[in-house]
Amino acid sequence: MFTGLIEEIGEIVSVEPVDDSLRLTIAGPTVTSDAEHGASIAVSGVCLTVIDRGAVPDGRPTFTADVMAQTIKMSTVGELAPGSSVNLERAVRVDTRLGGHIVQGHVDGTATLMSATPHEAWRVLRFSLDPALAPLLVDKGSVTLSGVSLTVSAIAPENEAEQWFEVSLIPETLSATTLGSLEPGDRVNVETDILARHVARMLRLEAAGISTRTSTEGTHA
Repeated sequence: MFTGLIEEIGEIVSVEPVDDSLRLTIAGPTVTSDAEHGASIAVSGVCLTVIDRGAVPDGRPTFTADVMAQTIKMSTVGELAPGSSVNLERAVRVDTRLGGHIVQGHVDGTATLMSATPHEAWRVLRFSLDPALAPLLVDKGSVTLSGVSLTVSAIAPENEAEQWFEVSLIPETLSATTLGSLEPGDRVNVETDILARHVARMLRLEAAGISTRTSTEGTHA
């Protein structure tokens, strides 16, 4: 489980194809400082498992993780190359304040940046929205983009043919994450809010005639 608050920007050291999967080695001094074998680290919003640790010649510590085919298909991981920058976050501790929102690191798909509008102290990014994900986003709701916890600041009307949504980024987010370097046409990983996914699932079941109601009556001895 993660919060969507990025701890550092890491660098892809190597990308090794392994059958239909990939093995990534990533430099990130902060997230590897206490990472043990089997630890979870979100890489631009994708939850990966540490399988090995090492270091690059300049001394920066690294961790290695495998990425399965399904994750490559659903995310931008397949576009990564040595030198690519990625957002990194360790799994949240139970004694830590939840500063962002509950993020699982399970990507629902990707979105493409349509425009970036600068303002005096912030920047508004507009992304295309897959129609399948449109019901899961709401104005002022939570969304995770490449691992960053954000609030939807605007969203396309339901009757608009091309669905989109916007997020407004403060200077800290622009400088502390990879979102500040995005250009129109770039893709990001999208994770919708877990509560929205559960509600959507229940509504689909109800529409199919499958009751989602559970009994509140307990069993008495």
